[in-house]
Amino acid sequence: MRNLLIMCILVLLVSCYNSDRPSKPDGLISKEKMSAIMYDVFLLNAAKGINKKILEKNGISPQEYVYKKHNIDSLQFALSNNYYSYDTKTYEKIMENVKIKIEADKVIVDALSAKEKKTTDSLNKIRIDSLGKVKRELKLADSSFRKIREITKESN
Repeated sequence: MRNLLIMCILVLLVSCYNSDRPSKPDGLISKEKMSAIMYDVFLLNAAKGINKKILEKNGISPQEYVYKKHNIDSLQFALSNNYYSYDTKTYEKIMENVKIKIEADKVIVDALSAKEKKTTDSLNKIRIDSLGKVKRELKLADSSFRKIREITKESN
């Protein structure tokens, strides 16, 4: 009786395990390509969250853009995503690759932003220096103009 109970539990566990696991779909997207797709999906969703109107104005549908860019369709993506998400270790590796790409982009954006700020600060300094010079020249011209007027009044 005990052996039968253990056997039933094992059969139940094995049958449940196999029934939930999705089968490998035809046209399975490679792990590398899936990382690239997920990267684009995350970026476009972030862009959509920041300013959806710009995407709409330019007629960009984030999902359609990704499908066209990677030459896939929604069913292929859904089946591949489902297949990979079942194996959490594989899905975690895919997401880790996405995270690495996003962090690399962040480093680049931060560097460009710092460079732009430095350039902007330099330009502002030049503008302020130029404005100060113009103000000094205007004061000098104004005082010269006053002297000319005084001289002209005295001679009349």
